[in-house]
Amino acid sequence: MDTRAAIMAYSQSEKIKSGLIWISQLAEITKGMNGEKRLAGENMVLNMIAFVANEVNLAKKIAYDQNWEEIEKNIEKARVMLHSGIFEEITYHLTLALSQTTNIGQKSMAYLLENRLI
Repeated sequence: MDTRAAIMAYSQSEKIKSGLIWISQLAEITKGMNGEKRLAGENMVLNMIAFVANEVNLAKKIAYDQNWEEIEKNIEKARVMLHSGIFEEITYHLTLALSQTTNIGQKSMAYLLENRLI
């Protein structure tokens, strides 16, 4: 890992973590809704998933780490669960992605600290 990659990985990990937390919260709120409100909530979750998936794709390109691919898979599983009507399972896959994203952030932060860049 070089300095540029560490900075980019840390920056992207923080943005992605925030997005995953937002999606998880929105999914939990949406689970309690019915009818058109639930459909609107599900659409919002799908849009947020797409946004975060794009950020993960960007992270893979600017600060490659094999874990980004695992994060991408877990986000895709959450999307599949939503499309399959298994809305309750979304949070599980998002939590896995959040944990993996946190690991990338910690690894990049450790690199920056070791090199006295922060």
